[in-house]
Amino acid sequence: MNSIRRYLQFVKPYRVQILGTIMIGVIKFGIPLIIPMLIKYVVDDIINNHSLADEAKIHKLMTMLGAMIVIFVILRPPIEYYRQYFAQWTSSKILYDIRDQLYTHIQKLSFRYYANTRAGEIISRVINDVEQTKTFVISGLMNLWLDIATIVIAIIIMFSMNVKLTIVSILLFPLYAISVRYFFGNLRKFTRIRSQALAEVQSYLHERVQGMPVIKSFAIEDYEQTQFDKQNKNFLEKALQHTSWNAKAFSAVNTITDIAPLIVIGYSAYLVIHHDLSLGTMVAFFAYIDKLYNPLRRLVNSSTTITQSFASMDRVFEFMDEKYDIVDAPNAIDCTTVNGDLSFEKVNFSYGAAEEKVLKNISLDVKKGETIALVGMSGGGKSTFVSLIPRFYDVTEGRIILDGVDIRHFKVQSLRDKIGVVFQDNILFSESVKENILLGKPDASDEEVIQAAKAANAHEFILNLTEGYNTRVGERGVKLSGGQKQRIAIARVFLKNPPILILDEATSALDLESEHLIQESLEELAKDRTTFIVAHRLSTITHANRIVLIEHGEIVEIGSHEELMAKQGNYYKLFQVQQLDQKEKTEA
Repeated sequence: MNSIRRYLQFVKPYRVQILGTIMIGVIKFGIPLIIPMLIKYVVDDIINNHSLADEAKIHKLMTMLGAMIVIFVILRPPIEYYRQYFAQWTSSKILYDIRDQLYTHIQKLSFRYYANTRAGEIISRVINDVEQTKTFVISGLMNLWLDIATIVIAIIIMFSMNVKLTIVSILLFPLYAISVRYFFGNLRKFTRIRSQALAEVQSYLHERVQGMPVIKSFAIEDYEQTQFDKQNKNFLEKALQHTSWNAKAFSAVNTITDIAPLIVIGYSAYLVIHHDLSLGTMVAFFAYIDKLYNPLRRLVNSSTTITQSFASMDRVFEFMDEKYDIVDAPNAIDCTTVNGDLSFEKVNFSYGAAEEKVLKNISLDVKKGETIALVGMSGGGKSTFVSLIPRFYDVTEGRIILDGVDIRHFKVQSLRDKIGVVFQDNILFSESVKENILLGKPDASDEEVIQAAKAANAHEFILNLTEGYNTRVGERGVKLSGGQKQRIAIARVFLKNPPILILDEATSALDLESEHLIQESLEELAKDRTTFIVAHRLSTITHANRIVLIEHGEIVEIGSHEELMAKQGNYYKLFQVQQLDQKEKTEA
């Protein structure tokens, strides 16, 4: 029930529209209830009224039909239109609000969460589960009350016609209620299981579509088909389990709703035979039985779909309750002006409480305008080190000081606004080249975009694309080469023009010619800015003010290129190995 209460908070702003829709709906569903009374009138007061001449009967019949045409042809269509329109408008607005809040939530979740959660699972909850909750608004908050109102109005009219026959008509209502409660009690659980299985299929499919080049390059289509069949079969089993229980519920409830009219037919015929009931009333009761039990059948359908929406609500709010690893402190301040002095004070970091430390006792003072290069073997902790600066992760122990302030005292978004990052594996969105560069500064002019692209040595290749800066790059920039994607990512940072730079293998995807072209641009960009460079090729960072060698999460050497080469320690050995490898490749 907690999920329902939370969902109603999204419904609350639209309660007036919902109430109005229900009132229009009562009129819409109430109008057809005239027909059984019309039948009774035609049978008893016109056809079987022997005191009237045939001409008088025809006149009364035509007058009555004229009135009904006005009601059903002129009044009812606009009522039907506005009921449908407002119902869909309101439910769509509620879903819009939920998805809007979920997207805000998605952007606040940490790198740690995304490292442990498949994208397809998130998409399934934001799209499928939120959409499923629409049924609760349409059926649970609107149609349910309309059907109940229809049943109540029909019973009142039936009581006014014949009390005993009405009691017989609703005799099986308690049995109906017990059946609904019994069968639909477990349906929510089965629906959640089914929804989770569907999310797993969607997650698997999302990953495989993105990784299709790998599947094709290894020629493992048959193997992947087998793996997908396992996921698909699991969903099929859960879906059939859900269907089986649902079918049992419908079978039992519909049996009850089918028996009730038979009882009414038998008893009303008995009353007519004994002259205790008019033929018109009997016919009218047959029509009202339909009006009475059709809403009940709809309530069964609603029970199924509403139960499914409850399960989807559970999944939506379960996702919404995911905790943020990185949050603003209660008295966090805006990071407005950055000088660029950074200090790491005895920093330790691990990805989980039970996991081994990735960084151990890191202490480092960096002055404004310094370029710090981080080198070492893969897995040593270099990328983790720079990820702590924009608070993609928070330190486990120790602290990081920016201009005399612990970075955890700044508002996260304002801190990251002062930091430019070029990742090793840069992601481009499927929009145009221009829109991807504009991520660095969304309100930048076209001229600023072009200048940033020129600074990143990307302008020329962009002009050679089919539509220049308006060329769509495809999902994750699939239409561009690795070097082209990297230069667009670097152009974003040029456009952002931040006081602190983080270049995490920023030139790793470039060929030697492109790397040489862009290296000068990066050095120009780094002037008067605090810059951290994570590099694999040591030849690209010899200009750094200081080089920090990190091994197994610890700083083992630090100094300029010349100082470390003169020391002939681990950095010297690593540099010599790379130079030898490069020489062998050149000779080959």
